[in-house]
Amino acid sequence: MPLSLNTSKRKLSRRLAPWLAAAVPVLLGSAILYWQAGQALQQAAHHTDADALAQFELILDNVSAAAAEILPLAGQPCARAQLALRDQVTRRPFVRSTNLIADGSLYCSSLFGAFREPVNPGDYVDGTLWLLAGNPVTPDRGLLIYRAAEGDNGALSTVDGYHLANALRMIGRSNEVRLQVGDTWLGADGKVHDGQAPTFALAHTSMASSRYPFSVSSGFPTGARWDLMLEQYVPLFGLLLFLGVIAGFACHGLMGRVQSRLQELQRALDAEEFVPFFQPIVHSRDNSWAGVEVLMRWEHPREGLVRPDLFIPYAEDCGLIVPMTRLLMRKTAQCLQSCGDALPAGFHVGFNITAQHCQEPQLLDDCRAFLAAFAPGQVALTLELTERELVKPTEQTHRLFEQLHGLGVTIAIDDFGTGQSSLSYLQQFKVDFLKIDQSFVALIGANALSGHILDSIIELSAKLDLQVVAEGVETEEQRAYLVAKDVEYLQGYLFARPMPGDELGQRLRAVRG
Repeated sequence: MPLSLNTSKRKLSRRLAPWLAAAVPVLLGSAILYWQAGQALQQAAHHTDADALAQFELILDNVSAAAAEILPLAGQPCARAQLALRDQVTRRPFVRSTNLIADGSLYCSSLFGAFREPVNPGDYVDGTLWLLAGNPVTPDRGLLIYRAAEGDNGALSTVDGYHLANALRMIGRSNEVRLQVGDTWLGADGKVHDGQAPTFALAHTSMASSRYPFSVSSGFPTGARWDLMLEQYVPLFGLLLFLGVIAGFACHGLMGRVQSRLQELQRALDAEEFVPFFQPIVHSRDNSWAGVEVLMRWEHPREGLVRPDLFIPYAEDCGLIVPMTRLLMRKTAQCLQSCGDALPAGFHVGFNITAQHCQEPQLLDDCRAFLAAFAPGQVALTLELTERELVKPTEQTHRLFEQLHGLGVTIAIDDFGTGQSSLSYLQQFKVDFLKIDQSFVALIGANALSGHILDSIIELSAKLDLQVVAEGVETEEQRAYLVAKDVEYLQGYLFARPMPGDELGQRLRAVRG
């Protein structure tokens, strides 16, 4: 009975797979664009900080130059110095007013002339800059004061908050910029606020001046990333959707091909198109037949005889190898029954099994049914473990092997020496035969290292009391070498190629005759 498949799950996977394939490029591409947009915002904010820093340093260069120019006048009568103060306001960009300090008090201003107001150096960050929300002249407009001092004398020059706010607006056209001086900050609206400027929701950056005690910060509000993506990445989103549609259709077509392959194998199984071919295994001492290895072939109604490497790996992947092997055992029993009079006693018959067989309880019934088709002792059944998939040493597997040995079935490791599972099988399972891979046999006399490996395998099998079958024997030199090493069983083109059942009967009768 063919191994049943979970049809509902397969149908669901066939329906979902194209959608998932379509979603992968869209989602992955969107994630990349989302990240790229974040990087673009971060870079834009950094450039904005750099531009703002350069602009404010330029403003302060003019303001500090004005203060330095009038500082030597500090302490002179205001009437004598006022003209020089006003000259700096006229000639220096961004300078709103200049003022002189003597004995810790402001006494002369370019705006008011003689004036008296105490000056507290502690109001200035690093004794240099002070950002005010306003003064009696412009109470609702920010003001930045630069202070230059020499002992108890000093000079002040001021920048109108209008120039500062205008610079913030011009530089931050795409994002907001803020000026921080000590514990106060100025925004593009011209308002001065106490405390640290709030952090921006996206791409917040800040940069401090190395020449003056101030810093600038910029960033973007929530949603700016998506706004940038919708503004600049719409063509890329269209490309992602196009790629998603292509991927979905490609997956749909591939799933259709895969499903058609599965259906074709299932059809072939139902039509019993899988047939046994037999390759003899001979005794090394006299080349007499000891048994056969049963190989699966596909007699396709249109393609003819299909090689096993073209369908067996896929049959293993899709779960059909177990019922296909069951069909092979049944057909082999029928074929050997037809030539039972030519079979020597204890004729070995070997079948390849995979890890899937070891998880299938019906394998024991299949072996029991195969042996029941012959007289007791007429055939000896051998199961050869292939290494395409690792057999796990579970309690179920150990119990199955014990039951198989109870039936008289022997276990062989196929292609020994080529896979990672070979040595682990020897440790974990009770096996009876080692089949040496043909790649080692082919290098007899040509490669010293392979010869050493081959000798080690033969010595290991002798120490473990295991029978050895050498595969791929094609020359007399190889046969003679293996006979000299006391290898009991040989298999290869030197003795016979795989043959169909009708030819097997003829060869058996010819050998017995």
